[in-house]
Amino acid sequence: MEHIQLAVNVLDAKSLVASVGAIGILAIIFAETGLLVGFFFPGDSMLILAGVAASSAAPAVLGDGAQMNIALLLIGAPLCAIAGAQLGHLLGRKVGPKMFDKPNSKIFRPEYVEKAEEYFEKFGPAKAVVLARFIPIVRTFLNPVAGTLQMPARTFLLWNVVGGVLWTESMLLIGYFTGAQLAPVIDKFLLPAMALIILVSISPIIVEVVRERKKKKAAAALGAVEAPAADPVAGGRHRKS
Repeated sequence: MEHIQLAVNVLDAKSLVASVGAIGILAIIFAETGLLVGFFFPGDSMLILAGVAASSAAPAVLGDGAQMNIALLLIGAPLCAIAGAQLGHLLGRKVGPKMFDKPNSKIFRPEYVEKAEEYFEKFGPAKAVVLARFIPIVRTFLNPVAGTLQMPARTFLLWNVVGGVLWTESMLLIGYFTGAQLAPVIDKFLLPAMALIILVSISPIIVEVVRERKKKKAAAALGAVEAPAADPVAGGRHRKS
């Protein structure tokens, strides 16, 4: 009797893609974005490898029998990502305060709400929801935090759809169209490529943070220059009166 190997490394995108198939990948996308315990899944690299698995390079990268249907992935992945995020938002609206009001919790920490609130105020709901898709862990926790902060359901749905489609389709198509080129070096360069993608995706946030700091420094410097200058003027006015 043959023994079936069931061991799968959930932190290894290649192991996941080779083991669970297209339906499993779609389930993981839903879990990563909707079930708060799914934050550890390697969503970005898994989607890129799923795209590779749908390309002609699938046998070379993942072995025989790993070929996937690109149409199924392109339709199913965004739907699962959107549905998962909507579930996260709903959970946040319903039980968010209870989840995040646990100082000793290692996962549902109150500071997540505070950081997300800053994120929302600084970048607005559109940028916050869309950019979060490209940042591991953030894309899991931002959804319930958005619900906890009572972000309107319609507004969240709109930008959730935009972010979900951009994230899943871009990752899948990168893998699909570059599968042949990635095949010889995918084990060696997948993680650096992921780091580069994440860096590019959060670059608008970095730019905004740098601009904000420069504005604060300029305002502080201007205040320091104007403060001494105000005294003589005020004194002069007093003498004229």
